[in-house]
Amino acid sequence: MHLRPGTLAASLLVFALCACTGNVREPATAPTPRVAAHDVIGVEPVHLDADYWVRKRPDAAALVIDATGIAARNARLHANDPSVNGIERLPPELDGARVRAWIEGLSAPPSSPLFDTEGAEITATAVAGLRAALALDEIPERQPTRFGLVTQRADLRTFPTARRVFNAPGNTDIDRFQESALFPGTPVAIVHASRDGAWWFVVSDLYEAWIDRQAVAIGSPQQVFGYARKSPYVVVTGADVRTTYTPELPQVSELRLEMGVRVPLLDKWPRDRSVNGQHPYTAHVVELPVRGTEGALAFAPALLPLRADVAIGYLPLTRAALLHQGFKFLGERYGWGHSYNARDCSGFVSEVYRSFGVTLPRNTGDQAVSTAFNRIAFDERMGHAERLAVLRTLDVGDLVYIPGHVMMVIGHEEGLPYVIHDTTGISYRGRDGALRHVLLNGVAVTPLAPLMAGETEWTIDRITSVQRIRR
Repeated sequence: MHLRPGTLAASLLVFALCACTGNVREPATAPTPRVAAHDVIGVEPVHLDADYWVRKRPDAAALVIDATGIAARNARLHANDPSVNGIERLPPELDGARVRAWIEGLSAPPSSPLFDTEGAEITATAVAGLRAALALDEIPERQPTRFGLVTQRADLRTFPTARRVFNAPGNTDIDRFQESALFPGTPVAIVHASRDGAWWFVVSDLYEAWIDRQAVAIGSPQQVFGYARKSPYVVVTGADVRTTYTPELPQVSELRLEMGVRVPLLDKWPRDRSVNGQHPYTAHVVELPVRGTEGALAFAPALLPLRADVAIGYLPLTRAALLHQGFKFLGERYGWGHSYNARDCSGFVSEVYRSFGVTLPRNTGDQAVSTAFNRIAFDERMGHAERLAVLRTLDVGDLVYIPGHVMMVIGHEEGLPYVIHDTTGISYRGRDGALRHVLLNGVAVTPLAPLMAGETEWTIDRITSVQRIRR
């Protein structure tokens, strides 16, 4: 079962602001870091520089895991992880009950009041309209399995609507109908259409939800899955890049590509032949999926400037590269379910690792328990000192999970880990003993040991697991 964004938001709020019962346990042997003027405990300007953490590791350039090891872990994820759909293995025909289960598993009636951008409560009539838009009565008993490629960055929605809804009036950062996003070149199975035909319910390897049909082009299985296997290819290694502007083909003009997106490289393109009205000698010529006549899949050349932050093939997975990739997002606004053209905590770590070719489940709940990686399980019987001892052994790139949140280790100060994470905020107890809450709402660097999950509970006492993506 997926940990859906609604659950994650509640957990993040607990992480930053909740008040729990019980006695505070002092973090034995954990020093109290200094609080700088910006009010984020333990963070000085030097901590915001990836190279500072790289210099602390003499082995920073050593390979953590090679391409063969990464491929083996990806294969294990696809074979054994229940959160991964493996759509290439879907049968030629889909059973209607299976389609209905996918849709009803996501698009259930809201269990609590929701509010619009103006603060008005969403009425029961409006909710009924959303349910009617699912067109569940139009699901056939059996249907041919159709596939497509995503052609532009597109939101995945709980219901077939772009309407934004929230838990409380004025609390408009977390849209409860926002699930995730898909990026150009992502294969999907198209399993149903909304009542008005404007939305498709799609199943990707890592998620299933509603998407604007204009963002997907229908193709044969050979076209769809063959695209992802084309070689040579470039991988986006910046937080994002954009193709060059072209009025000749708007579909590939200034197209946004996120970190880790892989696109085929047209290395045989004649160097004196223009691409969409521009000479290609200052760019990579890449191949992108586009929507042709009546939504059919076609492919078109596009230019990625040579100055764009991309690599030929996936990056070698080293500690130095992990740090530099993670810090490329530093300061980006928190984007629930990939909203705001950004990402949330699990999206952040997924995209960092995707630039090395490593696939992670989409949501924190699935990432935390996956058997595809080297997992360290924490349980309620572990005492505070025992947890601190484990934290001292963590390495750069290790992923630390509490309910609804994930943090990536970047190094140690005085023997205890610092993390980079996409977070709504942190809490800690000041030298005066008072609990302080700091709104961050972005990708941030913080120490881990002094953070609190409420009035009386240390964050490290809520850790459920650590995932190590290594040999």
